[in-house]
Amino acid sequence: MRNTNLQAMIESAILAAFALIIDILPLSLKLPTGGSISFAMIPIFIIAYRWGFKIAFLGGLIWGLLQIVVGDAIIVTPTQTIIEYFVAFAFIGFAGLFYKPIQQTLMNNQRKKTIAYIIFATFIGSLARYFWHFIAGIIFWGQYAPKGQSAVLYSLIVNGSTMLASFTLCTVLLILLFTTSPRLFKSIGAYQMNSQKKGA
Repeated sequence: MRNTNLQAMIESAILAAFALIIDILPLSLKLPTGGSISFAMIPIFIIAYRWGFKIAFLGGLIWGLLQIVVGDAIIVTPTQTIIEYFVAFAFIGFAGLFYKPIQQTLMNNQRKKTIAYIIFATFIGSLARYFWHFIAGIIFWGQYAPKGQSAVLYSLIVNGSTMLASFTLCTVLLILLFTTSPRLFKSIGAYQMNSQKKGA
């Protein structure tokens, strides 16, 4: 159990670093609303589907910390930094709440159900993250709203469009990854359970 937990934490840190690399490379697409489309959340989603909520929460937290360490974060105040780089990134881990049904359907070779859970879990993780960016947008970025537009509406448009676009891109790429390499989504625990079933 201790070795498994250690492996989970190491994997979480490595994939968080991958998320950072994807994020700092010039791969995102700018939206006319002010946000950008990125697939950098994919490594954190993979952690979520392999290990569950806690390890994915940790992975998101590490990713947010790395953003600050390498100077890729936009820092306005300490509170804004906590909300947008610790809380928001960690909340991607909520996708891990669907760890059990994803692993169960994987073991049972129910590919369509697995894909359905991946889509829904990816949406929940994306929504959980961008909810906090939405809150931060109202508090800290409302001054950039066009004349006559409220801070709430401005933040909703920017973060809502970014969330939907990034969710869609991540979902498409995750489904492609799943169809080509389903082992990438299967946890060690699931493999052990499957082996025990076959040996029984």
